[in-house]
Amino acid sequence: MSKVSYYTPEGLKKLRDELKHLKDVERVKASKAIAEARDKGDLSENAEYDAAKEAQGMLEMRISKLEDALAGARVIDESQLDNSKVLVLSKVKIKNQANGMEMNYTLVADGEADLASGKISVNSPIGKGLLGKSVGDVAEIQVPNGVIKFDIVEISR
Repeated sequence: MSKVSYYTPEGLKKLRDELKHLKDVERVKASKAIAEARDKGDLSENAEYDAAKEAQGMLEMRISKLEDALAGARVIDESQLDNSKVLVLSKVKIKNQANGMEMNYTLVADGEADLASGKISVNSPIGKGLLGKSVGDVAEIQVPNGVIKFDIVEISR
């Protein structure tokens, strides 16, 4: 049984689009590569054939993982979420107590995490440490160097 994961409508569409692309485009390319390598002769000493088969195996594994993720995917209804606490899809402004630096993050599902755009996974150490906190709370987050303390400054959607 697959694990339930929560996505935004955009994140779920991205997942479906990637799966469709892998099945409709990449799978065909992999089959062609195997056929071309097979046409080159003796398969027992054909490194190109072995590489093509390996690539096909990796592709099928990725397709399988995406299908499992989609089987357990649920869309989050933002209108039902509580704005007083940090939850999935919360936009959180935090302040590092040690250096006073302020950061803005949006907590998202694993598949949608993108640090460059300020989206962190709810399963990341910071994400886990922020979940359930309210404005004014202090989140103590365990990192390899020790514990970092963040003040929760603002929560929005």
